[in-house]
Amino acid sequence: MARILITGSSDGLGSLAAQALVKRGHTVYLHARSEQRAKDAQKACPGAESVFIADLSKPDETRKMAEDANKVGAFDCVIHNAGLYHGAYRKTAWGLPSLTMVNSVAPYVLASLMRKPKRIVFVSSGLHNSGDASLKDWTWRLRGERAFSDHQAYCDSKLHDVLLALGFARRWPDVESNSLSPGWVATKMGGMSARDDINKAVDTYVMLAEGCGKSGKFFKSSQEVRYMKAADDVKLQDKFFEELQELSRVKAPKDADTSSEL
Repeated sequence: MARILITGSSDGLGSLAAQALVKRGHTVYLHARSEQRAKDAQKACPGAESVFIADLSKPDETRKMAEDANKVGAFDCVIHNAGLYHGAYRKTAWGLPSLTMVNSVAPYVLASLMRKPKRIVFVSSGLHNSGDASLKDWTWRLRGERAFSDHQAYCDSKLHDVLLALGFARRWPDVESNSLSPGWVATKMGGMSARDDINKAVDTYVMLAEGCGKSGKFFKSSQEVRYMKAADDVKLQDKFFEELQELSRVKAPKDADTSSEL
């Protein structure tokens, strides 16, 4: 059985996937942004091993979570599920909107600082196809709060998740690194009018957590599907990683168990 960490697992798909994996005999660690949310997470998934608490919009808490996770040991799989969909700019310590910090930067920082897992999953969306592949001002620090669009920022961040999956797949050839689209499902984020099958979304989480034998792929309903062609551009992937390194001062490891800071 595997040791699995799922970020953003106090409710929604993260919680449902955790419950499904616990039922299959895996040791599952949850994550929540606050003490109260941690209690919610444990109540929803009482079979989970433990809950990490960290507000991923805050750099110091994100780093601390990586440190705490490393004390547990290496995970067989880490699912980067935490994400924001709507909301105001809410400037973070690095000047980014909270949405961009949680969806785009935190997964990179956690993946780079934590011990290398056997499998890593980045939760994207079909909306990544509307993301800006130029990476021009992806941090929104130039355009600022007045010009901020949470919808565009979300689409951009889901493209970033695909780039992260592909970039880590190249850097870690011995790790299954993939991304997925859960589809439009009836969660707090998706709304009750969503039409896609939530069970198929959970099945996709489970499949990738347990291993699919592929890396650098994009999945929906447990099937490999195409993603934005521009994401295959190695120069684009490297540019994104370089800018993440410069922003966070955390260097992505190439083929090592732990990362080093710049």
